[in-house]
Amino acid sequence: MTAILIPIIVLGSLLLLLAVVAVLGRIQGGRYLRPLVTWMTKVPLLRKGIKKASMAQLERENPELARAVKKIESFGTPKTAEQAQRALALLSPAERKAYLAAVSDQSELPEPTNRAQRRLIEKGVQPGVAQTPRPVGRKKRR
Repeated sequence: MTAILIPIIVLGSLLLLLAVVAVLGRIQGGRYLRPLVTWMTKVPLLRKGIKKASMAQLERENPELARAVKKIESFGTPKTAEQAQRALALLSPAERKAYLAAVSDQSELPEPTNRAQRRLIEKGVQPGVAQTPRPVGRKKRR
């Protein structure tokens, strides 16, 4: 009797885990799934699988960007401006356009997380940048 229940329990738990991952991926564009995936990439076998899956998805969505990413990865991470220029010189014009568009999309400012940060942005102040304090005058004695 227990031999029959073990596979059912294992399959049920895997189905539950898959459902949790699917729900986390749908909530706020995967906001709560990203830390989980980041944690999972610390395991070498999972990192390789996740990288392979994301590259396959990128190849389906934007083949020029996928080729550009592969060329940039084979070049290595550029540490200076000259190395970055050499890496971009390896790309064809279509690949360069797709790569620069993707980089500019990622460099957008993150959304403010709380009310105070939203109010600072409405005032035109960058969050995290300290404002210069106003000079405080002494009170005059009478």
